[in-house]
Amino acid sequence: MYLIRPLVAAVALALAFSANAAKPKPAPAAKPAAAPVAPAELELVHNLGLLGEERLQAFVDHFNKDHNGSIKLVRTTKDGKPAGLNLVRHYDMDDVLSKPGNFIPLHQMMGKAGQSVNAADLSADLKAGVVDAKGRLVALPLVYSTPVLFYNKNAFRRAKLDPEQPPKTWLEMQGVLDKLQDAGYSCPYTSSWPVWVHIDNVSAVSGVPAMTDKGQLTFNGLPQVKHIAMMATWQKAGYFKSFGRRDEASARFNEGECAMITTDSREHTDFREAKGVELGVAPLPYHDDVYGGRQSTLADGASLWVGAGRSAAEYKEAAKFVSYLLTPEMQIEMVRSYGQLPLTAPARAAVGSKLLQDGDKTLQVANASLNGNGAKPAVRAANIDAVRIIIDEELEAVWGNKKPAKAALDAAVTRGNAVLTAKPALKKAQPF
Repeated sequence: MYLIRPLVAAVALALAFSANAAKPKPAPAAKPAAAPVAPAELELVHNLGLLGEERLQAFVDHFNKDHNGSIKLVRTTKDGKPAGLNLVRHYDMDDVLSKPGNFIPLHQMMGKAGQSVNAADLSADLKAGVVDAKGRLVALPLVYSTPVLFYNKNAFRRAKLDPEQPPKTWLEMQGVLDKLQDAGYSCPYTSSWPVWVHIDNVSAVSGVPAMTDKGQLTFNGLPQVKHIAMMATWQKAGYFKSFGRRDEASARFNEGECAMITTDSREHTDFREAKGVELGVAPLPYHDDVYGGRQSTLADGASLWVGAGRSAAEYKEAAKFVSYLLTPEMQIEMVRSYGQLPLTAPARAAVGSKLLQDGDKTLQVANASLNGNGAKPAVRAANIDAVRIIIDEELEAVWGNKKPAKAALDAAVTRGNAVLTAKPALKKAQPF
């Protein structure tokens, strides 16, 4: 009897334990879902004009929407510190670019973000100043062009000139300008970016570079003096009109006021809707009395630089944006939108196809003008702000009939070399 009670108690306890064990355990409380991590906001500064800014904004918006990006487009300010990404023409940031601590090489940033960019995949003509001694990309040469001659075919017809036969040499051009003036054009010819076109590129086409490999200015030789002296006589005769140091002249051509202009090839996209202008394009004229004949023009423009001191998340976002820009679809669209020289093989192939041609031969003319030598030399006079200002001052003295060509170019070389001696870092194409 006494033995039964403990046994019953034990069985009851066992049954109670078994019943409790059979009950399902309550599910653990669900953890709240992790909030999606917002991408690091990254500024992309630029110094493009209003139209270029509008086009770039479209690319940024597309990236942000389709790739969960957070790129913010900002206009650059003079002497401003670099942002995470900087799309700038070299001459607007030469002092900043001369300081290595401001930037990190593009290849380094891409590598840390687990992405790659191969310099060998990009056009050799566009690598001036954006590759290091080992051939690695330190910046992306994104919106590049080379000087060409644009002309209004309607103006040629009005002057009884063959619209399919633009002048090949500067000597031929003088006869064309005379006929355009007789036909009523008060501005037969103008030029944007005078230092880039008439110093760096006229020198290059003549086979006498404006700067040595060591960064000494040498554009006061006989070919350059003869060219600027010719331009001075055109100014006096009313054949040539100067409107400013940058692209002010482009608006005069776009409005139909000027019949011909030498400027960057990428501007053909801006001239498509020009009033009363049927656009013609030809290589930059050359001087046929220079030994060695016509040489190549140079390529330059806006390149993408990576600012130093950013977080790993910001660099990851930057690398993602660079990879996006280098996709075949975006490269072709950028060429179509900006008129830039094609950077990658798919974009170069598209230039010869109906995809980008549309009856416009500008890119074919521009690529032929480079002839594979658009990146030599790496340093250009027009890309050094202080030097370019000096040259512009001296050229304006020539256009104003205040100095002869030789005295002005001699003074520009002397003054410019003094600046480069005082600030040798400016001689470097890039800071690394």
